[in-house]
Order: sequence, then C-alpha cells, then structure tokens
Amino acid sequence: MKRALLHSRWSVLPIAALLAASPGAAVPPRVVGTTPRDGEKDVDPGLAELRVQFDQPMDPGGFSVVGGGPKFPNLVGRGRWLDDRTLVWSWQLQADHEYWLSINSHRFTNFRNRDAEPAMPHPIAFRTGAQRSGATAETPKQKVSAAGHLRRAILEDYSYADRLGIDWGKRIDSFAPRLDAAKDPLAFAELATRMLEPARDVHLWFDVGGLHVPTFRRESAWNIALKQLPGIVPGWRENNPALSTGQFEDGIRYACVRAWPADGAAQIEPLFGLMEEAAREGKPLIIDVRANGGGSETLAATVAGCFIETPVAYAKHATRSGGRFGEPVERTLAPNAARPAFQGRVAVLIGRGTVSSSESFAMMMKRAPRCLLVGEPTAGCSGNPKPIDLGNGVTAFVPSWKDLRLDGTCLEGEGFAPDIRVPTKPSDFARSDPVIDAALKALRGH
Repeated sequence: MKRALLHSRWSVLPIAALLAASPGAAVPPRVVGTTPRDGEKDVDPGLAELRVQFDQPMDPGGFSVVGGGPKFPNLVGRGRWLDDRTLVWSWQLQADHEYWLSINSHRFTNFRNRDAEPAMPHPIAFRTGAQRSGATAETPKQKVSAAGHLRRAILEDYSYADRLGIDWGKRIDSFAPRLDAAKDPLAFAELATRMLEPARDVHLWFDVGGLHVPTFRRESAWNIALKQLPGIVPGWRENNPALSTGQFEDGIRYACVRAWPADGAAQIEPLFGLMEEAAREGKPLIIDVRANGGGSETLAATVAGCFIETPVAYAKHATRSGGRFGEPVERTLAPNAARPAFQGRVAVLIGRGTVSSSESFAMMMKRAPRCLLVGEPTAGCSGNPKPIDLGNGVTAFVPSWKDLRLDGTCLEGEGFAPDIRVPTKPSDFARSDPVIDAALKALRGH
C-alpha cells in the first residue's frame, strides 16, 4: 500500500513544532481554488500537475500534503510556488481512478502564512475519466522528465547551489540527454552523481530502491584514534554501537557518543546515568563527539538540555524553496525538565569527524555556562536534506537549508570553532590522545 506523503517543514526534525504562531495573526489562510476541484469527475488523466491557490501570502518553506493508500496520487518532484499564493506540484495520474488528498489536516499543518498561522484543512476528492484519444500516460509535452525534476530541484530548492560558483543550469543541461536515456534507475543515479559531484556535499545523494548512492565521499583526517581509546580511557566500556563510557582516576567521567540515532534513543540512555553519577559526586564530564556523524538533532537536544537552566538560542537556518530563501529562523534549546540538571564543568571534544546534527550539538553546548569545546573545528556539513521523488524510481535527497551560526554566518565548509584549539596530526595518537589530555587539563584547572 502506498504510504501517506507528508512533506513537513523540516525533513527529519519536527522543529516547526517549536515555532509558535504570531499572537497577532488574523484569519487563518484558506484554499480558494484547486485544479482539479474537490468533487470533480472525469478529470483528464493527462493533467500534469496539482494546483492550489490560497487567499493570502504563504510561507514557502512548509508543505503538508496528506493522504495514503491507493487513492493517493503519485506526486513527483517537489512542490513549487508560482507566486506567494499559488502552489503547483507535478504528478502522474491513472485513468478511471478515484483520488483523495488533503492540503493540511488537523494533525499536519505545515502550510502556513507568513505569521506562522496554519491553513485550514482542505480535502480534495476527484475521479479521472478514460484515457483521452491519442494520448498516453507519458505525453512529453505534459510530463516533466526525471532530469527536469532534478534540474528544478537543484536550481530552485538546493540551499547551497551558489556556494561554489557552479553554473548548475548549464551543467545539468549538458547531462540531461544522457540522463533521459539512462537504461534504468540505478544508471540514472550513477550518472547524476557524476554530474553533482563538484558540489562536494555529503548531504546531496540518491536513493534507488533502498540503495544509498552518494554524490560525494568526504575524506578528512579526524583528530581521534578510536582503536586506541580503550587503552587510554580507564574503565572503558562499550555500551552499544552509539555509546562508550569510562572514568578517569580522579572521577572525571567520559562518554564517546558515535551517533544520535533517530530510532535508537535507548542507546544514549546510559549517558544520562553517567551524568547523574558525576553530578552526585561533583565531578566534571567529558563528552566526545569527534567521530559522530550526526543523526537526530532532537535527541542531541535532550542531552544538551541537561546543561542549561533557561531556554537559549543556539543557531539559525534559512530554508530555500521555489528559488527563494525564507527569513532566517532561530533555533532554541530548551532545558530537559525530565532529567536532572548537570551543573558541573563539562568539556565537549570536537573535530572534523563532528558532522551535521553533532555540529548542532556543539553549538547547543556552547551556550551552556560551564562548558568548553576542545579540539578542532567541526566538519561544516549540515543541510537538512529533503526527499524529492524524480518519478523514475529514483529519490533525490537535496539539502534545503543553510545552517547558520547565531551571528548569521554560514557553517557549511567552515565548521564551528572550539574554545580550546588542539592542532593534531595522526602520529600524535600513537600512544596518547592530545585532545583528551587538553580537556583533562582544563577541567582539572591546571
């Protein structure tokens, strides 16, 4: 059965839920026209796209097209705004078929106006007629090719399209004939990766039937030797693939967090116990994310929230959709009221292996009053990629936002700087760990 398609404001993290509607918002937005109309019969199955018109200017950063099962249409590509009130979305319809979808619902409300007021739910039920004489389900003049959908996604929705000064329109046009002639979805994706490789973006990738096809593999020396850690950290214990812990002779606790697993919060659970032990004994704490490739920013926030007493802003982002960036949105960290607060000193170890949501974790912890960031700048790789169905068995994951520091500068390609910088080279980790040594020295007050 076809799953419900829900295009939320943010790809994985429900950050939109943190944005309250403006207290001065007036009448909620309403849908005033659609093509096809709700209740319409004998709709041309060759109709190339859904069109939705609202009664007021909308925020282009959010979508909630709700539905599921055999009555949900096959939406292709990504919705785009013709103007601030009119959304269009390419699709592929079958002849003689019942369809149903809803623009927003009582649960999913990411179509919003510029005051963050959600649009009233608007269901659309319709039935297509017979195939028109002489027409086919894939009439070239009506349907956009997979290469065309990818071109539109890069030129209109890719948040870092302008970062390296590449003429993406020209480059994609030069690849388009070969992309359109690709023998199968995997061949299309493999050719498209060569086309997009100059972006040097690990968050720009393809999915073909569950197979991950990257456009770029990042190689950078990490300031950590994972195999050496069990011999360096006393009491080393590998709790699970995401978390290892230890304790130094003077009671300083250590946690190496390898990921923030979106579906594995239980793997982080021992960290809270370690924090409670250290807090009870008045001992400092080291949290090591030098080899953490990211995951759930929400889960990272549950840990960082233990180190603050009042809500604090820690980062911003600006989302691109339909060729335009929205206004920068400030991201806020809230105290974790469900866990005991940790009021002692803490050092967070960072470096080039600190990627994506772990960079957000570093920015969160920077706002904790008794925290030091130790190591080297983080990777500078964060894009909040959104899935875009290309209609040919390939889904493109395209970064949708520019991750920004609190001062509005862009993190991509630069990273977030530590408080105590510890330059290293691989040979430095043969028998010791200079970054851990620097953190211990700072925490011990030497």
